[in-house]
This record gives sequence, C-alpha cells and structure tokens, in this order.
Amino acid sequence: MHRLTLGKLQLTIVSDGTYYLDAGSMFGVVPKALWSSKYTPDAENRMACGTNGVLVRGGSKTVLIETGIGTKLGKLDEVYEPHKELLTNLASAGAKPEDVDVVINSHLHFDHCGWNTVHDANGRAVPTFPKAQYFVQRGEWEHAQEQHERDRISYISDNYNPLIQSGQMTLLDGDAEICDGVRVRVFPGHTRWMQAIYIESEGQTACYISDLIPTSMHLDLAWVMSYDTFPIECIDNKKRYYAEALNTPEDPHRFLTIFTHDHETPWAWLRHNQRGRVVADRA
Repeated sequence: MHRLTLGKLQLTIVSDGTYYLDAGSMFGVVPKALWSSKYTPDAENRMACGTNGVLVRGGSKTVLIETGIGTKLGKLDEVYEPHKELLTNLASAGAKPEDVDVVINSHLHFDHCGWNTVHDANGRAVPTFPKAQYFVQRGEWEHAQEQHERDRISYISDNYNPLIQSGQMTLLDGDAEICDGVRVRVFPGHTRWMQAIYIESEGQTACYISDLIPTSMHLDLAWVMSYDTFPIECIDNKKRYYAEALNTPEDPHRFLTIFTHDHETPWAWLRHNQRGRVVADRA
C-alpha cells in the first residue's frame, strides 16, 4: 500500500485493482513500435490498468478521490476483468465507508465512480458511503445524461443519478473549493468537464490529474488516448498543467502528480531532464 505525508495530511492510495483495456487504444495514434518500448501487452494486446483512488486524512474532512469500477458492469466483467478491491483496500487502510465525509469524482466514466453506489437486496442503487457528500462537475453529469453514441458505454447512470435525486451529490459549475486543503479545477480533454483534484498543505501540493495523464507512460505531450474525446485539448491542457506541476532541482518535492491508471507508479515527482523531456521520479 502506497502512503505518504503531505504537510499535515496523510495520503493513501486505495485501488479497486487492475482491469484490462486495449493497449493500442491507451496510446491513441502513437505507433506500437514506440509505446511497446514502455509497456509489453499480453497475448491479446491488452494493458493492465490501475484504478487508483486516494484517501486523504488529517484535515477537517476525510476525503476519498475516485471510487474505481465497482460491481455494475454485468456481462462486461468478462471484457474488463475488474478485481473490485476498493472496499477491501479501504479496510486495509483503516477506513470504513461510513468514515468518508467527501467523495470526489474527476468525471463519471464507470472506472472512476463505480463504487459511488451499490445495489441493495431489492436491486436499488444506494450510497456506498452513507455519510459522504459527493462532488462532480455539472457539465459532466449533463453529458452523461445524453447517452451519446460516441461514449455512452462509459456511463452507468446508477453510479450517480440516485445520488443526484437524493441530494447527496453536488453538481459544481467550474473550479471550486471543496474543503480545507482540497479544491478542484476543470481540465478539458478526456471529457469536456473532467476535473483535477488538488490537495494542499503547508506549502506542498499534490494533484490527482486523472485521465489527462493516465499513467507515467503518458508524459509526452502528444501521447494521448483514443478514449479522449478532445485530444487537441488534452495536449493544450497538459502544457497548462506542466507550467505549474514540474519540480526544480532546488525544490524537487514541491508538487506531486497522482496517476489514475498506473498501478506500478501511482504517484511521482515530475521534472524536466537534461534533454528537456518531462520525466517521473517515483515518490
């Protein structure tokens, strides 16, 4: 289990386990001859992707960032082979669902909000975290309601609509302060309203950048996924992110980047190397 201290806060990676995606789709238009130098796919050309959430403790609220895939894929379990480990890993971190005060979803694709709810004995979706207030961007939720042909497979309404109806999910209209030390900023690209989650304490910053930079293998500006609905905006917003997130030799641990789908390197300190490329130093 990955843990570190950020100022007065304790950050713990709580994963829902790995699942499989097509490796070529994870690297978009980048030729396999290039991306295969960073990752070796299995015999079916699949990539094992992490589902990293972050448990933030030590502040005024206990915050959970992202909730993995959960248990609602049905027949698609055979395709993605999810491990469904979030609640087990939360328990290993010493947290129960009722301990969580705040849940933040970067966006509403099923692999980021699946444990928002669970089905009860009557088949109704009920909150997994009964005392928590959930947060997502209004534009993201509105797009999910469209069920557009391009990406409707990514949205499962039982992961969020029951929380909207009960008032347990707050819809945000842009950048916002969530609680002491935790705020969100919109970074369009993967989806129009995807938000990054910033954690700040005593002069140190960590950012859950979500699918803008899904793994430490996607640091190159042009390495974006086929799943990104606005790939040019992904590149532009990577530049925007790097303008604040890259560390210097004088202050190498100022700003931590957290990767959503990298189960081997869930977080790292980013910097320029001598050739001017962005590289990751594992935390």
